[in-house]
Amino acid sequence: MTANTGLAKALTIAGSDSGAGAGIQADLKTFSALGVYGSTVITAITAQNTLGVTAVHEIPREIIAAQLDAVMSDIGAQAAKTGMLSSAEIIETVAEGVRRHGIEKLVVDPVMVAKSGDRLLREDAVEALRQVLLPLALVVTPNAPEAEVLAGREIASEPDMIEAARAIHALGPRYVVVKGGHLPGEAVDILFDGRSVERFALPRVPTRHTHGTGCTFSAAIAAYLARGEDVPAAVWHAKQYLHEALRHAYPIGAGQSPVHHFYALWTAGALAQQEVS
Repeated sequence: MTANTGLAKALTIAGSDSGAGAGIQADLKTFSALGVYGSTVITAITAQNTLGVTAVHEIPREIIAAQLDAVMSDIGAQAAKTGMLSSAEIIETVAEGVRRHGIEKLVVDPVMVAKSGDRLLREDAVEALRQVLLPLALVVTPNAPEAEVLAGREIASEPDMIEAARAIHALGPRYVVVKGGHLPGEAVDILFDGRSVERFALPRVPTRHTHGTGCTFSAAIAAYLARGEDVPAAVWHAKQYLHEALRHAYPIGAGQSPVHHFYALWTAGALAQQEVS
C-alpha cells in the first residue's frame, strides 16, 4: 500500500550513467530541480563519461521487476519515464510492470544511441519497443533519428516531423513529441495527439554541452505530469527548463559535458567565485 503524502513523485526506469550526465542520474537531478521526489529502477549499468560509453552491463530482468515492485508497492509515483531499455526482454519486463501497477502517466524516451554515438538499444529490441511499450505510453519523445527508425521514414524538415509523428502515433502512444534538435535552425519540437499538431520553438543554444538532453527533457515532462499538468503544458515547461539548463551548461570533462540541471539554484561561475574567496 503506497503512502499518500501529497508530495509529487516520479519514477525513472533507465540505465545508470557513471558520468552522471544522462540516465537515471540526469533524471533524478531533473526531478529534484523541479520539486518532485524521484525513485529509480535501474535497467543497466554503463561505464561512461563525457567522451563515450566503454562498457554496459544489463541488469537481470527479475531484479528489474523486483525494483519496480518495491517502489510502486510502497512509494508509488504519479508519473514514470523510461530511458535505456537495451533488449527485448527488458522492454517486456518493464511493460509487464507498467501494466501490473497501472502506471498511466508513462513517458517513453526511446533511447537508441548515446550522445557519443554508442548504440544503447539492440536491433531486436526496436520491434519490442514498437509493439510492447509504445501502446502503453502517454507520451513518447523521439529525437529526429529515433523518429526515423520508429516511423520508417527520413526526416529533414518540419513537415517530415509531422508525418513521422502521425506514423508513430499509429503505434499506440496517446501523444508523440518529435524533437527537432538534430535539424538546422531554431529548436522546434512537434507535439501530435492524433488530431492536432502543436509547435514548440525556442532559439537554439550555442553550446557543445548537450550530454543528457533527451533524458532531461523526458524526465522534466514526467515531473510536470506528476505535478498535475496536462501533456501540452508539461511538454512546453520541460522545453523551457531544458533551454535554461543548456544556456547555463559548463564543462566537466574533455568531451560533451551535461546540461546544468540546478541552474536556478547555483551557477558554475558563482561556485568558482566562492572557491576563490
